[in-house]
Amino acid sequence: MGPEDLAAIIAKLDVKQAAELIVGIETADDAGVYRLSLELALVQTLDFITPIVDDPYLFGRIAAVNSLSDVYAMGGRPLTALNICCFPAKGIPPEHLARILEGGFAAIREAGAVLAGGHTIKDNELKYGLSVTGCVHPDRVLRNAGARPGDALVLTKPVGAGIWATAAKHGVAPAAGWEAARAGMRRLNAKAADAVRAAAPHAVTDVTGFGLLGHLHELLAASSCDAELWAEAVPVIAGTRRLVELGEVPGGTRANLEHAAAFTTFGPEIHGDVRAILADAQTSGGLLAAVPADAVQAFHAAWIG
Repeated sequence: MGPEDLAAIIAKLDVKQAAELIVGIETADDAGVYRLSLELALVQTLDFITPIVDDPYLFGRIAAVNSLSDVYAMGGRPLTALNICCFPAKGIPPEHLARILEGGFAAIREAGAVLAGGHTIKDNELKYGLSVTGCVHPDRVLRNAGARPGDALVLTKPVGAGIWATAAKHGVAPAAGWEAARAGMRRLNAKAADAVRAAAPHAVTDVTGFGLLGHLHELLAASSCDAELWAEAVPVIAGTRRLVELGEVPGGTRANLEHAAAFTTFGPEIHGDVRAILADAQTSGGLLAAVPADAVQAFHAAWIG
């Protein structure tokens, strides 16, 4: 199911919009934003995932970072978080469950937010994530709509993590590349958000399950724009193409690529391995922003500095 399918389902709902709802469901943005006053708005989001790594602490941290990312993508600051936990009744030691929550709490604390509670249910499949509330000035909300002709695209994390996770499950992921993928997934997008803001962006989103092509398409559709993407300029985890050649492509990535065929025109030199990487389903990916072309240097200065 792609973003257009979800949008069609949601469009059938009789959603009553309020004037205070600055950002709702209309452009499939990363979070909702509700204005409380002329100077304060709430950012609300939730996300939870199944394990992408074997280490329970790292899984908890990645899942929490993934959830917190939506607040950063809206230009907000995380305030509170609620755990969302789906734990099997049997088969997972209690100490593993504790480590998942510890990993999530570490990310919450690093983000400067507080853990305010949560909810746990029994489920046959392990899942964990957060519901996050943040704050932002109503005039400084970042949206996935607003990109303009002539803008440059910047991306704050390399893609390919989904391919590496699949290779790791099959025991064929080289150690250095897999560590690079895990390092990216566990890193907060807080500094990335600061760098993006420094470039006065016109549109921002984060790259997760729909892959770079899918989330870029959402941003472009919301902005009534097209874009030309140079594949060689997209940051990719080193060694990813080799894994694609070995067939280590997750099902979600294959589905993304099939979906992208409806809105993407590939040049003849862009072969199947590169196409798969551009569509790779990410967990806790980077921020993707459309910024004025003359602001790219400001972005790099803030990002590298």
